[in-house]
Order: sequence, then structure tokens, then C-alpha cells
Amino acid sequence: MPKLTIDGREIEVENGTTIIQAAELLGIEVPRFCYHERLAIAGNCRMCLVEVEKMPKPVASCAQPVGEGMVVHTDTPTVRKARQGVMEFLLINHPLDCPICDQGGECDLQDQAMAYGGDRGRYKEEKRAVEDKDYGPLVQTWMTRCIQCTRCIRFVSEIAGTPVLGGLGRAEHLEITRYVGAVVSSELSGNIIDLCPVGALTNKPAAYTYRAWELKKTESVDAMDAVGAAIRVDTRGNEVVRVLPRVNDDVNEEWLGDRSRFACDGLKRQRLDRPYLRGKDGRLAPVTWPEALAAVAAKVKKAKGEIAAIAGDQADAEAMMAMKDLMAGLGAVSLDCRQDGARLDATVRSSYLFNTTIAGIEEADALLVIGSNPRKEAPVLNARIRKRWMKGGFKAAAVGPKADLTFKHEWLGDSPAVLKQIADGTHPFFQVLKAAAKPMLIIGQGALTRADGAAVLALARKLAEATDMVKDGWNGFNVLHTAAARVGGLDLGFVPGQGGRGTAGIMAGAEKGEVEVVFLLGADEIDMKGLGKAFVVYLGSHGDAGAHRADVVLPGAAYTEKSATYVNTEGRVQRTRLAVFPPGEAKEDWRVIRALSDAVAKPLPYDSLKGLRERMAAVNPVFGRPDEVAPAAWGKFGTEAALSEAAFVSPIDNYYMTDPISRASKTMAECTKAFGGGCGCNHKKTGTHG
Repeated sequence: MPKLTIDGREIEVENGTTIIQAAELLGIEVPRFCYHERLAIAGNCRMCLVEVEKMPKPVASCAQPVGEGMVVHTDTPTVRKARQGVMEFLLINHPLDCPICDQGGECDLQDQAMAYGGDRGRYKEEKRAVEDKDYGPLVQTWMTRCIQCTRCIRFVSEIAGTPVLGGLGRAEHLEITRYVGAVVSSELSGNIIDLCPVGALTNKPAAYTYRAWELKKTESVDAMDAVGAAIRVDTRGNEVVRVLPRVNDDVNEEWLGDRSRFACDGLKRQRLDRPYLRGKDGRLAPVTWPEALAAVAAKVKKAKGEIAAIAGDQADAEAMMAMKDLMAGLGAVSLDCRQDGARLDATVRSSYLFNTTIAGIEEADALLVIGSNPRKEAPVLNARIRKRWMKGGFKAAAVGPKADLTFKHEWLGDSPAVLKQIADGTHPFFQVLKAAAKPMLIIGQGALTRADGAAVLALARKLAEATDMVKDGWNGFNVLHTAAARVGGLDLGFVPGQGGRGTAGIMAGAEKGEVEVVFLLGADEIDMKGLGKAFVVYLGSHGDAGAHRADVVLPGAAYTEKSATYVNTEGRVQRTRLAVFPPGEAKEDWRVIRALSDAVAKPLPYDSLKGLRERMAAVNPVFGRPDEVAPAAWGKFGTEAALSEAAFVSPIDNYYMTDPISRASKTMAECTKAFGGGCGCNHKKTGTHG
């Protein structure tokens, strides 16, 4: 390990470390534009020039590896003059757009110009102008502002795995553009906005709607998929203006999927802001909270049939806990958090977790994907798999829908028979998994929501055990969820009790008239026609399929409007923070359920969020340990049975519209139109276009 001296301070670093990285370890700031710690080194902006003794001229610190005995100076007259010269060249063609640029106030070029810019310009020739490019409905381009740092090119090529950007021309004629016929359709494309150090790439849906200093910033957690990415919600007044990623190396590094980033405009459309009650004319009419709760209580008290509850994909753990306790007070045992009918075993925690953990993907050396398309179901997690593949020594294969997963893999087919051959040891890929030091598999909801899902789950367990996938210090068995609420619901036991009905049973019972009252906790992905003549109470944030079918609508809060708990696919307990208040008369979901429990004379034993969370921790200790991932004990799960011959398919056909929020988003509708994917409203399941 070489030792060097930077600005008079000695440090010892690993071989291959660059000067800029060594300086950062000492807390010394070196300006840069092209350098980014998660991207390959380009060394083309030259802003990070430093002086190294015994070298004839300043060197680019981002591209210069350290050497034994090296003496570096980062702030000398020579260095400052060199950086000022670089800045002068960068500003030659840069337009004076700062007053109207969306990047104003958080622009790297502005910040560095304050330190190294001159007080006057010497350039008298004509400035260069570049035609703007069409990057789709999400990214706005102002290419005259571009300083050719190539961060966007490196991101889409290295991280996203969709190499559609490149440089055209040379020297002052160089332009960053799309390849002929290519579209910027990566599910991670919004990250190039964050990476751009100037205002060349900006947020197209939010263009000219905010100034950075006007926004209130709230750190929270994403609930648009099951990854649970760390996010920052930026608001102005009571409106969410934009959503940005936060750095969390254990989950999302610093990336965020486009749906999670841009669907925030759906938070202000088709909102439920007051209670509704269906009248004798068959129409929903606004009522007061006491009237709505009284109507529900009256129906529940005189119900002779069963009472049931189904939790949706974005229900928070507090709401599910309160609903479960209310159902217990009513003597009801038919409840389910698996509205898609996934055959998951709530009694064995390791059977429904991403046991390897998201960060643990980087340790694996072999992968089998079963019935999943992680690029559509969890693009940030898919980028982590690609990151591992880029390092080499990683063999991957997929049994399921044929798709471009952005990492090299062998498609083995979409038949369950192939999976059975691998599990039996008669398929060549079995030996690949067997020979790997740390093999892993990912089984998706496309394999578990089938009628034979329990048999597929058992077969996957058998495969994991046969290939030594589960051993001391390593568990390669992983379930990839698509619903933010799913793991939390299973952890709380929001599943049928003794003699209770699951989602399919509740639907069948409602159609037959055996289930008289059904509570839908944000559940919109079921076939509403299957509820028959049951009395439906919908508690949710948007006027989606569930609200259209409901007899009573109780307005709830979206994930940005409450302090709530979600458990991501790896079993990490995380909490959102209230960024804005719910609209109108809408309330936090658990508070509505608490008020309802009083109305039905079955009051819940807690009146505060603290008391509710203590109750959650008593039911399952994991809720008392936020931001921790504890290994789950391995056990027997699944049901060995014959497999169907039907092919595996992904549960997501349109990445941009998967839930009530994204279906209400105008931006997501434009993405669907631009990139394809159908209407996205799950009308085949719900019976109505949402």
C-alpha cells in the first residue's frame, strides 16, 4: 500500500487509488465535472488538475494513480491558474441562462465558477450553439449548455446497460446525442439529470415550475416498488414538486427508477379528499366523516355473513396492523395482503425475503432468475446485478419471460419443466450453480401468483438446498417482490386465520353472498366484478378501481403524506416521513381505522403512532429494529405437487403504470405512449379502466 503526501498530510491508501480519491479520504475538496465515483474515469474536463512534485506540469487527479512517496499540492498558484484557465474555456460557449435555468442554485458549474471564474470575458468570437435533442418525455435537453463531461453517456452504458447515447463530431463540433433510431427508454434514465453538472439535462415534467431554494426537502422512502429506495421529497406549499434519490449504499446506492421519480404528479390527480357514500340511486355522494363511519358501523353490526379485508400493494404496516386488530375484534379471520394471490408462506420468513440482501448481490458468482423480469419489476436492483456482472466471473441464466435484462445471461426457456430439470440435476446449469461458491436464485411474482405457485416455491427451495445455496454466512434464496406492502403484511401476519379465506376465497365468497362486508385497504388490483353484491368499504388515496366499486369511500393518505413503516423485499424496516399533508378531509389510514373501531364499539388499544408501533413490535420484533436486516431462519416451505405446463410470465407488462398513483400520473401516461406497454390500468383484473 503506497504512502503519499497531500498538502503536507501523509496518507496510506490501497494500490490503484487515484489522487482525487486519496484527497477525499483526507477531506480535501478537489473540483471536478467529469469525475464521478460510480462511473468509469474519463479525465476529459481537466478541472481536477493538481501539482505533483517531479512532474513537469499539472496532472488530472481523477486519472492519476498514486505512487509511493508522491508529493501532491492541490492549492498552489500554478494549480489555481490552471483551473482558472479550464474554467475560462468551459464558459466560452456556455450561455448566460442562470436566471432561467432549472439547475440554478444547485449547479456545479455555478459553484466552481464562483471559485475559479474570472470577472470578465476575453472571448470575442461567435459562440457555439447546439440544437436540442429529443430524449423523450422525462429529460429536457439544453445542449448549448453541455460541457461534454460525458457523465450521461457513461451512466446509460455502464449502470443502466442501455447504450443509446454517444458523442458525434470532434473538438468544438462534438455533440452528445442519441444513436440513430435509438430512444432513451431506460427505466433509470432520470438519473442522468442528477449526474449532469450543468443545466444541459433537466426535469422535463417539472420544467420552469420551481426554483431550488423555494423547496422544502424531506428525507423519506420510496413506496412505488418493493426495493424501498432512499428518496428526498421536495415540496412547495402542500404540493410535491419532485422526488430525488438519496445515497444508501445498502439499497439503491444513489439511483432511482423513473416511475418512483416522475410519477409524483399523480399525487395531486384523482385524489380522494372527502368521504363518499353510495346512495339509493347507485351514485357516490360526499358525506361527513361521522356519516361515513356510521354507515360502515351500521352495516358491520347487522352483518350476518362473513367480514373480510384485503390490503393493497402500497398499504403501510401501521394501517395493516390496525386493520388486523379491528378484524380480530370483529371476530373475522378472512384477511390477506396478497391481493395478487401469491403463494407465499407467512410462517417461514426466509421463504419470502430477498435473503442475499441487495448489497449482497455483489458477492454472488452465479444466478438463476425464475419467472421474473427484474429490469421492469425492480430496475435499481437490476442495476446492482449488472454491476456484479460487469466485474466478471458471474454466470447468469433465466427461466421465464425472454427479456433484455441489461446483463449477459442465458435464456433457458419459459417452461416450468426447465426449472424441474435444473432442480433434479439433469440440466447443465445445475452444475454451474453447484460449482459456484456463492450461488443465488431470484424467484419473481410471475412464478408465485400462478395456481401452482406453491409447487414452484417448493421446487425453488429444493434447488437451493441441492446446490448448497443456503449455508453459514450465505443465503442465496431470494424472492423479488413488486409490492411495497407485501413483506410488511406477511411480517404482521396479515393473512387468513384458522378457517379464514385468502384473496381468492374472499372473492368467491363475496360472489356467492357468503362474504357480506369487504374492507379494501388501498386494494385496486383485484377483479372488482368478483365482489358480487358485498358491501365494500374502500380506504385509499386515489379514485381508482376500488373507489369506483365501493359503497363507502374513506379518503386516506399517500406515502408522502404520512409517517409510515414499509418493509422492503430484503426485510429492511424503513419509515417514510410526512412531507405534505393529505388533501382536504383525508386522514392517515391508521387513524381512520382507529376512529372506525370506536364506531363499531370495538376500540383499538392505542391512540398514538407510538402506541401502534409498540403493538407492531410486540407482534413481530423486526418492527422494533428499523434499518436493520437480520438473517431469517431457514425452514421448510412450499407444497410439492405437479407443475402446470403454462409458461412463466412477468406480472408487470407496463413498467410506468402499476398502481393508483402512477395510473393517475400524466407523465407516466406520456411514457406509456412513448415507450409502449399498454394502458397499464389492470382492467383485465379490475374490470374497469382506472
